[in-house]
Amino acid sequence: MILITGAGGMIGSHLIDRLSCLVGKDNIMASYYKPTIDMKEIEGKAIFVESDVRYFEDLYRIVERYRPNFIYHLAAQSFPALSWDRPQETLETNVIGTANLFEAIKLIRAKDFYDPTVVVACSSAAYGYVSEQEVPIKEDHTLLPLHPYGVSKAAQDLLAYQYWATWGIKGIRARIFNTTGPRKTGDVCSDLTFRAVQIEKGSIPPILRAGNTKSRRAILDVRDLVSALILLAQRGMPGEAYNISAQKAYGVDEIIEIIEKELNASFDVQIDSTLLRPKDEPIILGDSSKLILATGWRPKHDLAATVRDMLQYWRQKLQAGLDSNKLKPVFAH
Repeated sequence: MILITGAGGMIGSHLIDRLSCLVGKDNIMASYYKPTIDMKEIEGKAIFVESDVRYFEDLYRIVERYRPNFIYHLAAQSFPALSWDRPQETLETNVIGTANLFEAIKLIRAKDFYDPTVVVACSSAAYGYVSEQEVPIKEDHTLLPLHPYGVSKAAQDLLAYQYWATWGIKGIRARIFNTTGPRKTGDVCSDLTFRAVQIEKGSIPPILRAGNTKSRRAILDVRDLVSALILLAQRGMPGEAYNISAQKAYGVDEIIEIIEKELNASFDVQIDSTLLRPKDEPIILGDSSKLILATGWRPKHDLAATVRDMLQYWRQKLQAGLDSNKLKPVFAH
């Protein structure tokens, strides 16, 4: 049995897509709370249960009942910008939620043999500021996060290590760098592709709003991330941290060029101050050689292919008449 927390998020939904084909829907327990995706897209692909990881009793009951062999802990408040306004909820979900999961496993182990593998979705945001000279970032880089979200992810990361070092619970720390793809909301690629499709349909003027255009990000396709998570569950070493990153960093102008090429159009780009963060990393690019050595993982999608699929996804959503306000959710856990 496999447990996926945060099944209502973009990553969780794609993980369900893949695992349901590999092991069958009856072998996947998927918990969700305030989903950020259209749950109809993964309907019938797992056993679903609504559960807030901030509440220990619910999480304990799920783990106790199903005794999953593999747990993918994805539940999180996953928007860095939102964490500035709601740091308490971010910390409660990401840190207390992670402690609740490991405590549930620890209590069950104390009364009966139970030895699951837990892949914890950590984040490159835990690294914080990294200079041009220090990229690509390696796993031994100091954790000095720049926002409450990054702080919560650093704590989550260290909790996974602590429960392995102290209690022998097999936590594997997946340090996920910028990831996007169909169903994603709230990042630069999803915002730009969504607005581009609105422009394509004539719904809005040909203007793209952007925040910090100077920052550069290595952007991974979610389907390549899912492959890495599954491989880590099978071949990763407990207690270890693994970067999962694309190998090229893109600026916002390059992302816009890809979109313009796909649509054979040009856009007026305007800076929107509401999209600027109080503090931002100039470049985020990870060294994934440790992951590659341990698992043989290699990404298969380039950013142009990812953007193409995202554009098509938004076309389908808008064609179906989905209210655009529903595409801007708050929490993903």
